[in-house]
Amino acid sequence: MMAQALMLAVRGLGSTSPNPPVGAVIVRKGRVLGAGYHRRAGGPHAEVLALRRAGTRARGATLYVTLEPCCHLDKRTPPCAPLILQSGIARIVVATADPNPKVRGRGIAALRRGGVKVDVGVGRSEAETLIEPYRTRLRTGYPFVTLKVAATLDGKIATARRESRWITGLAARRVVRTLRAASDGILVGIGTVLADDPSLTAGQKSASSVKPLRIVLDPNLRIPLGSQVLTDGKARTLLVATDAAPKTQLEILRRRGVEVLVLPPHNGRVEWKALLTELGQRGLNALLIEGGAEVNASALQSGVVDRMIYFIAPKLLGGHDAIGAIGGLCPPNLTDAVRLGKVIVSQVGSDIMIEGRVQRAKG
Repeated sequence: MMAQALMLAVRGLGSTSPNPPVGAVIVRKGRVLGAGYHRRAGGPHAEVLALRRAGTRARGATLYVTLEPCCHLDKRTPPCAPLILQSGIARIVVATADPNPKVRGRGIAALRRGGVKVDVGVGRSEAETLIEPYRTRLRTGYPFVTLKVAATLDGKIATARRESRWITGLAARRVVRTLRAASDGILVGIGTVLADDPSLTAGQKSASSVKPLRIVLDPNLRIPLGSQVLTDGKARTLLVATDAAPKTQLEILRRRGVEVLVLPPHNGRVEWKALLTELGQRGLNALLIEGGAEVNASALQSGVVDRMIYFIAPKLLGGHDAIGAIGGLCPPNLTDAVRLGKVIVSQVGSDIMIEGRVQRAKG
């Protein structure tokens, strides 16, 4: 039954921030009496939805939940632990404890004090993977950052004329839409907007109208006023500029209702850690970077990338003038190369997907 609760929780990815995704199932004698998942911040928690559906049948039943039930009042919805006690649930199976200091073990302790049998650890690994972005923001103040690249076999992301649609096949592009839907923010540089005029949307999302925030790094506010991210109304857009941007352009954009975040420059660019601090304060748990070569390079060099997903298409472009996946300057030594750990390689249609965790330099 925990497997079913975990599958439900996945449906909330990208929609619950600043909260984590959670799924819950209520069972008696192998029969599901109620189930639910947290759909959006400010809405009912997974346990509440499952209890509503089970009604009075919840008395004496078992509740499977992917995350420790909350017990504090510092939020928009009532705490779940007292509601569970009132329902008469006899046993709770919790996949993992909540890393939030306001909860962390207190919900489990309150339930045990109330006479409920609590087991912890079933499905822990899967549950902790689901809440990793949430845990990262709580621990660091930054969102969990994924850098996605789609390149040819020889490492090119665009031709010399900056043509990049489409390097990978349809199956890989579907995976990318899933990645977008599971993210709270999608970030590109102004070069991508100027070259492709992307909409940066995830397409149709299941069970939620919440859309990822579109974030454009545009230090000097060069974005055309007719760009899709400013005009299509499909999702919110945040332009990130530096205080070197022309004040007149800043005023024009703000008068048009565009949100512009101005940060101090770092070598003429937006400073990553200042930006991630701001996004963390806004409650974003998961950020997906889909930048061009220079954005990719600066993110990696700044040490802010947690995970990399690299699609390799069975194509060759060649040419010194084609655009490589990672720009910037080459490090002086091979030992300075960015390394990935926990690498997973899989085939997606005709393309190869390599996923790995960016290993931090030891210092």
